[in-house]
Amino acid sequence: MEPRRVLVTGATGYIGGRLVPRLLERGYRVRVLVRSPLKLTDVPWAPEVEVVKGDLHDRASVAEAVRDVDIVYYLVHSMRATGDFDEEEADGARTVAETAAEAGVRRIVYLGALHPDGPLSRHLRSRVAVGRILLDSGVPTVVLQAGVVIGSGSASFEMIRQLTDVLPYMPAPRWVRNRIQPIAVRDVLHYLLAAAELPPEVSRAFDIGGPDILRYGQMMNGYALEAGLRQRPIASLPVFTPWLASQWVNLVTPIPRALAVPIIESLQYDCVMREHDIDAVIAPPEGGLTGYRASVRLALARLRAGTVETSWQDASVSGAPSDPLPSDPDWSGHTVYTDVRERTSTAPAAEVWRVIEGIGGDRGWYSFPLAWALRGWLDKLAGGVGLRRGRRDADRLQTGDALDWWRVEHIERGSALRLRAEMRVPGLAWLELGVTPSGAGPDGAGSRYRQRAVFFPHGLAGRLYWLAILPFHGVIFAGMAERIVVEAEGAARTPPPEGITPAER
Repeated sequence: MEPRRVLVTGATGYIGGRLVPRLLERGYRVRVLVRSPLKLTDVPWAPEVEVVKGDLHDRASVAEAVRDVDIVYYLVHSMRATGDFDEEEADGARTVAETAAEAGVRRIVYLGALHPDGPLSRHLRSRVAVGRILLDSGVPTVVLQAGVVIGSGSASFEMIRQLTDVLPYMPAPRWVRNRIQPIAVRDVLHYLLAAAELPPEVSRAFDIGGPDILRYGQMMNGYALEAGLRQRPIASLPVFTPWLASQWVNLVTPIPRALAVPIIESLQYDCVMREHDIDAVIAPPEGGLTGYRASVRLALARLRAGTVETSWQDASVSGAPSDPLPSDPDWSGHTVYTDVRERTSTAPAAEVWRVIEGIGGDRGWYSFPLAWALRGWLDKLAGGVGLRRGRRDADRLQTGDALDWWRVEHIERGSALRLRAEMRVPGLAWLELGVTPSGAGPDGAGSRYRQRAVFFPHGLAGRLYWLAILPFHGVIFAGMAERIVVEAEGAARTPPPEGITPAER
């Protein structure tokens, strides 16, 4: 028999990015629906899937994506804190439900959220509404309702990790006493994969969760024990409203406000399994479900080894620009500000590139760290991503990666890197870093480093913003160019460790 075809929506997200390679391993033919195929440029599994460019609100592209498909995975969630996100989510679900039914799709699998009976937050209500729309489609549908997902790179795990790492004492909202049933990401994937094999008569929602039911404070201190930290005293304060708590999380962790709001809203309730009917249709994974402490241990091991498969950072930032930098000829007739710096280096181009690709995160930006930190805090206060988002891999970047307040928009490995700003600015901003061989160094191994900042201002505010920061550019951008070259030349003069070639350094 010909392998069944699967459509995955949300393939560039945290869960979708892990599900696709596992579907491929099981022999499925995989198609993905993405708004920007460029985000898949450097993804290892991209050559093995069929890519359809489109949007859940574009009926024509969704109809093309579901054509000849057996199974649809609906893994799209809005992480906006404002606006009509719930109406947009319902509209996208209806489009998928209707086109899937028309195309003869045999099953829909949706990852929803654990929730109690009674009044819910707006985000949880939206999750429930999407599940109902899909269940009412006429296509056999499984809605898997999960709570806090624990795994390297998950937003919930990162929030726990950052709060516990940063704060020796935890003033916390009352929801730290609420009961939560976390689930390891590996177990979520187990259920998602198995749901594709269920017979058509199974069409309903199922609660899924791990073996432990904990209070949020217990989860934080469970993390502390696994991370080798002292347990944190936690004080529950009634004045901590969800809004205040989201501002607090935004300021002390890399999680931006837009993502903190839905996470915290879901923590206002006891989120535990109300039924265990899933056991009758999908057996637990071999060896049993993963306990909370074990899932934290696995996530920390991934972080320390630098092998985080996907991250919450992969998700698009609400309100951030997504259009690529126009080519220079397209600038004609527009106000565009640029800052260009060039340096000749005695270091080989490969050594300069190593510094370029390793920029940001723990290594910083090679100039005036206080100014970068201050700008990051200002962005956090404005509800942006700030500077502490870091990077997924310490040494290697790929298209679509988050890099502090930037997003990798384009990379030509060994020669050019273009970053698009996701910080809050009155305009659109990019930073380009590149290197070419020049033969200027000893033995003809020198290089030419080029750096360009580009800013498209929005109105008067954008122009005033550029003029206000212009005096700092001479320090920040000039210092960056100088230090990157110096770093590369210093590395070039240092012999690599025994057994490591200069190219592998």
